[in-house]
Amino acid sequence: MAAQRAYTTHPLVLRRVTVRRVHEVTPRMRRVVLGGADLAAFTRDGIDRPAFAAPGFDDHVKLILASDGDVRAALPAQLPHGIEWTPAEHRVTRDYTPRRVDPDAGELHLDFVVHGDGPAEAWSASAREGDELWFVGPKSSLRLPERLDWIHLVGDETALPAIGRFLDERPLDAPAHVLVTVSHDEARQELALRDGDTVTWVVAEPGDAAALEAAVRALPVPPGEGYVWAAAESRALLPVRRYLQRERKLPKDRVNITGYWHREEAAAPQAPDAAEAPGAQAAAPIPSPLPWLVARAALRLGVVDAVADAPGLSADALAARVGVAGPGLGVLLPLLASYDVVVDAGDGTGLRLGAAGEELLDDHEREEYTGHEAELLLALTQLAPALKEGTSPWRLASGTTLHEAVTGDAERYGELVEECEQLVFLLDGLTADPLWEGVGSCLLTGPGSASVAAALDDAGRRPRLLIAEDAGPAEVLRGHVPAPDRVAWSAGPADVAVAAKALAHRTDEEAVALLARLAEWTSTAVLVEASRPDNLSPHAAEAALHAYTATGSPLRDSAAVAALAERSGWRVERTVALGWGTEATVLRRA
Repeated sequence: MAAQRAYTTHPLVLRRVTVRRVHEVTPRMRRVVLGGADLAAFTRDGIDRPAFAAPGFDDHVKLILASDGDVRAALPAQLPHGIEWTPAEHRVTRDYTPRRVDPDAGELHLDFVVHGDGPAEAWSASAREGDELWFVGPKSSLRLPERLDWIHLVGDETALPAIGRFLDERPLDAPAHVLVTVSHDEARQELALRDGDTVTWVVAEPGDAAALEAAVRALPVPPGEGYVWAAAESRALLPVRRYLQRERKLPKDRVNITGYWHREEAAAPQAPDAAEAPGAQAAAPIPSPLPWLVARAALRLGVVDAVADAPGLSADALAARVGVAGPGLGVLLPLLASYDVVVDAGDGTGLRLGAAGEELLDDHEREEYTGHEAELLLALTQLAPALKEGTSPWRLASGTTLHEAVTGDAERYGELVEECEQLVFLLDGLTADPLWEGVGSCLLTGPGSASVAAALDDAGRRPRLLIAEDAGPAEVLRGHVPAPDRVAWSAGPADVAVAAKALAHRTDEEAVALLARLAEWTSTAVLVEASRPDNLSPHAAEAALHAYTATGSPLRDSAAVAALAERSGWRVERTVALGWGTEATVLRRA
C-alpha cells in the first residue's frame, strides 16, 4: 500500500473581503477580522465558486497587495478552475495562517505581528473598517498521521496563529508540547491547554537560531509515536531540522518544518572606488559560478554531511573521512570558509558548519547543487554551440537526450516525479472536464502520472488506470501512485490517455514518437504541460531557457503543441487553462 498522502487539496479561488474590526491581541499581535459575501459560495463571471474552507490548523492564504497601491492591477486571473498569475510589476504577496474561521458569522480572523516592517504588517497597521483585501487559497491542508501519542508545536511569534488554532480545534487527540520563542514577554498569549499539555516560552531575538535550537533540544521526548511541527524564520529552523532528522532520526512523515519568513541580510557596504557619479545607477555585477561549483563539490564529496555528523573534526580527520587527500581538501576548505559553508574558529575546536552549510543540509536546498536541476545547469556550458546547431545543451553535454537519461536512471526520474507533485493542486480543471463522462479506463504516462491519479481520486472519478512507462520509471511511479494495486502496470487500449509532463523532458522528435504510440491505444489524449512561465515565480524569466536546455525547444505554447500533434496524427480539440502557466490540451485522433 502507498503511504498516506500528506495533503488534502482545495479549489483555488480569488476572494474579496473587507475589514470588520481590528483589535490588539497583545502589544505584539494585531488581529484583523474580515468578512464578506466571498467567504460563502458565490458566483462571479457566471461561474459558481465554493465557500471558503481552511480546515487545517496551519493552512495559509495568499494576501495580494501592490507596492504602488493599485491592487486591482495586481490581481491574478480567476480561471474556471484555478488561478493564473498574470504579469504584474507591482504585485506583492504574503502568506498568512487563518487564526479562526467562523462560517456562521461569515468571518475570517488573521493575526499580524506588530512592529514588523513588511507590506502585510504595514497594511494591517492602517487597516480600518470597510477596507478591502483580496486573497487566494488555501491550496491544501496538512494531513496529520492518524495515530500519534504526542505532538510538539514549535515556532516563533509568527507561528502563534497556527499553534493557537491547533489548541482551540484539536485536530489530534494527543498531548501537545508547545515551544514558542518571543522577542518580549508581552508577546505571550493565553493558549487553550489541556491536561497533559505543556508550554515553554523563550525570550530571544527574532530569527535567533541558537536560542531556538537550544530550546528544542531541551524539550522532553515522550515515549511512543510522535510528530514535530515547526514554523519560524527559515534559517533559524535549519539546525532544528538537522537535530530532528539527523540526531533524533525522526522519519520524514513525522516532521513538518516550514520557514514562515526570511530575515533579510544587510547589504554589504560599497567600496569607495565603486561609487558611481551622482544620480547614476550602478549595474549589478554578474555573479561568479565559483561559489556554486565549490558548494556542489562539498556536497558530492560528503564534506557537508561529515561535518554535520561529527562537528569538531580536524582537517586531516575530515580528509580521511571523505577519502580525499589532504592537499586536495586544503584547496577546498579556504573557499568553503569564505562562503560560510565549513568554518574553523581557530580556537582548536575544529571544523563546524557555517550558516550556508546548515542550509545545504536541507534536501530542497541541496537539490539545487546535486539534483536534476543542477545537471541541467551544468549542461548550459554547451549553450552557445547548442544554439548554433539547433539542438539541446543537454544532448551536447551528455551525448544523449534527457529522456534517454531519465528513463535509465530511477533516481533522476524520481526527482521529476517529485517535481510534479505540485500538479495535484492544478488539476481541478482537468478532472471537472466533460471528457470524463463515460470514461471507464485511462492510460497514464509521464512523471506527473501519480498526481493525475491522485487528482482523479480526489474528484471521485475511478476509471481503470493503466501505466505506459518503461520498467524503471514505472517502478518509481509505483511508490507514488495512490492504491498501486488498483493500477495495471502495462500499456493497453483505453478510453482516454493523459500524458502528464511527459513532453517536458522529450525532444520534438521524441514527443512526436510518444504521441504516435498513444494513438495506437486511444482516440482521445490529454497533454498536461507548462506553456508559459509562472509569473508568481522569481525565476519566471528563466523558464524558456530551462526548457531549451532540456529539449532543444523553448516552453511549448499552444501553437507548438498543435504542430507536434499534427505531425503524429492528432488534432487539437481545445485547451483547458489550469493555472500557474500550465494547460491541458485535449487531442482527438485526426
